[in-house]
Amino acid sequence: MRFDIITIFPEIFDSYFSESILKRAQQKKLIEIKVHNLRDYTADKHKTVDDKPYGGGPGMVMRIEPLIKAVQFAKSKIKNQKSKIILFFPAGKQFDNKMAIDLAKEYKQLILICGRYEGVDERIQKVIRNWKLEISELSIGPYVLTGGEIPAMVLIDSVSRQIPGVLGKTESLEEKRFGAGLPVYTRPEHFVFKNKKYRVPKVLLSGNHQLIEKWRKKRLKND
Repeated sequence: MRFDIITIFPEIFDSYFSESILKRAQQKKLIEIKVHNLRDYTADKHKTVDDKPYGGGPGMVMRIEPLIKAVQFAKSKIKNQKSKIILFFPAGKQFDNKMAIDLAKEYKQLILICGRYEGVDERIQKVIRNWKLEISELSIGPYVLTGGEIPAMVLIDSVSRQIPGVLGKTESLEEKRFGAGLPVYTRPEHFVFKNKKYRVPKVLLSGNHQLIEKWRKKRLKND
């Protein structure tokens, strides 16, 4: 899968996507992540990406012209594959794991628009739909962030995990069998802090896999 991120702060992503599982997934060519600096798609010498809102009000609004140019460029890289544009917006539909699974199955490219300031010119949605492309407004939670860069990282991480080969067997085993939220333990068997002992549950040391599985199912934190 290919992820195209449209942002005015491209360097935000350098560290996160250069480590751990996502780094290996890119090296294996299981995913491709491209970051586009929105200012590269402007036409004026000041590389202006925002302007005052019509009707008055505080803040600035991201302009439609550079955004559409950036989307066009990103889409041109995968012409005959199913793509979806995602606009991160505080009032958008809340992103969850089922969405991550569906996006990984249904699309070969996700174009992620990282909004800033007071938002993005509303006409972008009509333009993209008239262009016969899909667009959705998504939020990663019931709160407001300063921009869409963190939501973009969250979505890419979550969707990438659903792509075959991105996770190794040891990394995906418990998630696939039980779901997220399972309590886990490792060495030492006994941990002492301020004269109090904290022990690993005995059943996990028993070697009885049927009892262990039963114990785990009962203790899912997301039940």
